[in-house]
Amino acid sequence: MDSNSLFYSLELVAGSGNTLNVEQRTALQTSLVILKKNYKFHRVLFWGKILGLKEDYFIAQGRGEDEMKDKKTLYSFNCMDWMLLAPATDSVIEEVSKTAKGRFVGDPSYVYEHVEIHRPGGRDDAIQEEEVVTKVNEESRLAVTVHRIDEEASVAPRGAYLKSPHGLVQINRSFGGLSHSEAGKLDNFLHFSKAKNLKKKSILEMGELNPAIDFMDVLSDDIPKGSWSLQLECASRVLVLRSLLWPGLTFFHLPTTPQHGHIYIGDGRKNLDLPFML
Repeated sequence: MDSNSLFYSLELVAGSGNTLNVEQRTALQTSLVILKKNYKFHRVLFWGKILGLKEDYFIAQGRGEDEMKDKKTLYSFNCMDWMLLAPATDSVIEEVSKTAKGRFVGDPSYVYEHVEIHRPGGRDDAIQEEEVVTKVNEESRLAVTVHRIDEEASVAPRGAYLKSPHGLVQINRSFGGLSHSEAGKLDNFLHFSKAKNLKKKSILEMGELNPAIDFMDVLSDDIPKGSWSLQLECASRVLVLRSLLWPGLTFFHLPTTPQHGHIYIGDGRKNLDLPFML
């Protein structure tokens, strides 16, 4: 959610229970402006909140010239003091997937441990046990969780972003919003992340796409099917999308206006049981 319209946007997704109290909203209104100035971001988004057992993590994202690549993530406990998160590399993602389980604690220095027993056979077929311990702190887990949610559940209406011939992704200033009929179709909403399924499309399907706006994956291609809930709320004035794969992710769009955004408020755990629930 863009920090410039945060108060208004939070009201539009309040039907999911995703909201903040008055103190938190007031603190964000001031601190996000300072954050934008200090880090020289083009704009700042309030990403959401990950619930912990001791403390909750408030997440903000700063965007640079390229909306998709120039992205930095920060976290805070009080909505005022922000700490920068390191990018989630492939090695860190692998370590977190093996090690971190259960709820977030709410302590960035908390260490998760995973022990594996390796039993390589020797020359005499003697079994030698080797203990391999993998350790990862919660700050790394936080970075990986935000990265995964961005990859799998961040949403943008079709046409809201443009990709230049040089590969630069920027906001489409001429985007006036989807019509009411378009907003009711999942095909008109895209994952705001690097495309993974475009190469799998046939030449005929690719011929119908506009490379300037159709450079991201469509939500209707997601597996399993039915992992998104699409509803019209507030007397059909607001389109609301909820992710069933990442419970707590809510996206909104006001048809015929450029206003859209999403927020995540949840425990940071993926619903792995979804295929069996559908």
